[in-house]
Formats: sequence, structure tokens, C-alpha cells
Amino acid sequence: MFALFVGAGRKPQTPGPKPTYLEFKIPAGWPKPPTDIFARNRLSEEGFQLGKKLFYDGRLSKDGNFPCAGCHQQFGAFATYDHDFSHGYNNTFTTRNAPGLFNLAWMPKFHWDGGVNHIEVQPLSPITAPNEMAENLDSVLRKLKKDTAYPRLFRAAFGSSEINSQRMLKALAQFTGSIISANSKYDKVQRGEASFTPGEQNGYNFFKANCAACHKEPLFTDHSFRNNGLSVSPYLNDFGRMRITGKKADSLKFKVPSLRNVMLTFPYMHDGRFFSLGAVIDHYRNGILTTQPTLDSLLVKRIAISNKEKNELIYFLNTLTDTTMTRDPRFSEKVKYFSH
Repeated sequence: MFALFVGAGRKPQTPGPKPTYLEFKIPAGWPKPPTDIFARNRLSEEGFQLGKKLFYDGRLSKDGNFPCAGCHQQFGAFATYDHDFSHGYNNTFTTRNAPGLFNLAWMPKFHWDGGVNHIEVQPLSPITAPNEMAENLDSVLRKLKKDTAYPRLFRAAFGSSEINSQRMLKALAQFTGSIISANSKYDKVQRGEASFTPGEQNGYNFFKANCAACHKEPLFTDHSFRNNGLSVSPYLNDFGRMRITGKKADSLKFKVPSLRNVMLTFPYMHDGRFFSLGAVIDHYRNGILTTQPTLDSLLVKRIAISNKEKNELIYFLNTLTDTTMTRDPRFSEKVKYFSH
């Protein structure tokens, strides 16, 4: 009976127009994503545009200074450019390096330790983390409801102007899940549209023989969690996936990152300790701590890499830069980044 009275007091709302549904296109030759992230969140132009506005909106953070785009900058392949850690609320810093955001539809687990298993709930972590956006969902929703543009955008995307956390997260997933990196020089070579230089080809040959087991083509990751022999930072004491599983066997294991756009996503590793690809390669040829019990079996003898091979490998990795994605105006929005 109470529900009837409540319903009777509401003003009927005319359903919004039908969204313009979009097809999620898988690049030729690529595998199908392990799950369809849009199966229960049908991709539409209106949902994408709402997600884009939210992605660049600082009001998702407590003081308005830290939009998602603050740590995930398009010109840096949606990673934090040139920073080991990202700035957070009240002069704090994150404790892990922000990864690039692209090809997320193929990613079964998120974060360096795989602690999030679905793209729609991933934003909850940075939004609520005290050293990142430091906000709560109720406060975010109140701020969105005060903006006269948002009810219209939610109605266009979801049929009514109701603003709730589920719809907000679905819209963010439509935007971030649509960011595809598949048009680098490497991709053009695979499609027969370009050719490697001799140095790049030598680097590619070395890569396939020594790196591709973990950085599997065409995504350049196998999405596994591995210990690559880094020392433990006494400041961070970050033991990676063991935080999530509680298993000693997962100690010091972190997600294998994609190498696509690797020239733009420095510094490298989960804590951003290496600021150049040369330093990363030096780690694999003479820096791996081989006494760690959980060290990946592929690395127990380190990787023999000559200086010539090191240079050629870098030449090849440079071909993975996809400026079509990093300059695509469809993913762009003017945003004021944190200044210091």
C-alpha cells in the first residue's frame, strides 16, 4: 500500500529516445575478448559520450582536482606521463604506477595485482581511495545531480534521467572499454601496409624468441601474474598479488603489462622504478634477483642480451606506439591537469 502512495506521488516521466547502439569491433586477426563486457551494458553513442564526460569530470574526486583523466592522460596512452606515482587528494601520492588504459575489453583482471575482476567496478577503487580521488559515491551523485547537463545525458544513455552509481559506472565502462590501440606501425606491418627497418625486424625477431612468451601478440600481454625478480621496495613493501590471494606462491607477482605504447608509458614496473627502456632491459639481462622463491621459471637464468640486441629491441618496441589512439579526438576533452 505504501508503495502505491509513493508511486502515485511521482510525476510520470516520458521515456527518452532510443540510444544509438554501436558495434564493438574486434581488430582483424585479434582473439575475441574472454568475456563480452557490453553484454549487459549495451554500447551506445550516448553511453560513450556520458562516460567520456564523467572520465574528464573532476567532481568525481573530493576537491574537484582529480578526474580519472588526471592519472590517465591520452597523450601518454592513458597512463600518467613521466611520473612514477600519481598525485592524489590533499598532496598525497599513489603507491603504484598508473597503467595505460586501452584494450580493456580483453583484460580479465584489473590493477597490478588483479584485485578487480570487472571493468564496471574498477572505478570504485580510485574514486574512494584516500590517496587518489578520496570521494564517496553518495557525494559524487549529489554533485552530478546538481549539474543540469547530467540528467539529460543519463536520459539519452539509459532512457530516464535517473542518476545512480550503477549507471555512472556502466557509462564509464562504455568509454574506457571503447579505447582500442590497434594501429601502430607494428599493426600496419602485420596488415601488409608498412615494413620494418632492418633494425626493427632484428628487434622483432629477438622479441619473439625471448619476450613473447609473457608479452603475447597481438595484445603484448598474456594477462598473467609473474615475479620478474625485482627487489622489494622497503618504502612500499608491495608483495603484489599475494595481497589479494593470501598465498605465498603469489608473493611478488604482478600483472604482465601490455607493451603496446610502451614508449609513452614510462616509467616502468609496478612502482615506476625504471625511467627508460634501457634500464628495463638491463634489469632482465643482469638485474634479476635469481634467489627469490617465486621468481618466474623463464627468468632463472636471466636473459642474455647484447648491446646490439638491446638497441634493436628498443627499435622494435618503438613500433608499438599508436598515435592514432593517442591523438584521436573522439577520446579527447580539454582538461586541467594537476599542476606543481
